[in-house]
Amino acid sequence: MSLFLLILIIAAAIFVAKGVVIVQQAEVVIVERLGKYDRTLESGLNYIIPILEAPRGIAWKVTQRGLDGTTYSYIKERSKIDLRESVYDFPRQTVITKDNVSISINALLYFQIIDPKSAVYEIQNLPDAIEKLTQTTLRNLVGQLDLDETLVSRDKINNELRAILDEATNKWGVKVNRVELQDIIPPSDIQSAMEKQMKAERDRRAAILEAEGQKKSAILKAEGQKEAAINQAEGEKQAAILKAEGIAQARVIEADAEKEAISRIIAALADKGKPDQYLVAMKYLETMQTITSGENNKIVYMPYEATGILSSVDGIKEMFKGTAGK
Repeated sequence: MSLFLLILIIAAAIFVAKGVVIVQQAEVVIVERLGKYDRTLESGLNYIIPILEAPRGIAWKVTQRGLDGTTYSYIKERSKIDLRESVYDFPRQTVITKDNVSISINALLYFQIIDPKSAVYEIQNLPDAIEKLTQTTLRNLVGQLDLDETLVSRDKINNELRAILDEATNKWGVKVNRVELQDIIPPSDIQSAMEKQMKAERDRRAAILEAEGQKKSAILKAEGQKEAAINQAEGEKQAAILKAEGIAQARVIEADAEKEAISRIIAALADKGKPDQYLVAMKYLETMQTITSGENNKIVYMPYEATGILSSVDGIKEMFKGTAGK
């Protein structure tokens, strides 16, 4: 009797232990009762009825990298569904652009399971389905673009691909958060042609910039020379004006001085004879002195009208004698 009781206790303990299910944080377990969906176990300590209830497994594609660096994938059955955001690195695939260029693309997909029941019952293999859907959608999007558009439209492709995948996977209880294209690699001959094109474009831009620089330099130099010539002409003009004004003022001052001197002489000689004859005689003598001042002037010819001037001088001489006799 004691042995039977012991066996019964051990069986009951095993039965209870089989029914204890511990779920980690951010994980859930789908429970079926007699093959039909019953409930979803949240994180923490849970209990199910063994034999009658059992966790429903979900097929999940797992990718691993071997020791030789190669990657391989296999399908693994697991009962716990991870609700955290997952990242899936799709293998590199070849797609053809609108202008018939074959390019190699690989992408990263960030998705999250928000409805575990739909993820289990609406699709057989969720990761594999997402991969195939992403590959076909990516082929369609790239096939609508030229090579140049594909290379510069990563953000556009990412946004369109994310929107299409998010809408398609909505019935699977999956939210696609981000899609990132890692590499877009064209064929080697296309890469070589693109490098030559980019080099030619850089050389063209450098030549244009150099020509524009020389043009601006020539313009600035011409403008500088023009301004310098204008400033020089303006300076010469101002100098000529000032010089002319100085000469004019000097002549005016000289004339005024001469006028004043003549006025004084006339005033001094007004009551002693004929001052006009005196002034004419003095100017004539000064002129004669200038004529005869040269070193080679050996013969001096007196003008015919000089006798009148000399008579004026004699008159002045007689006038001074008369003044001295008084």
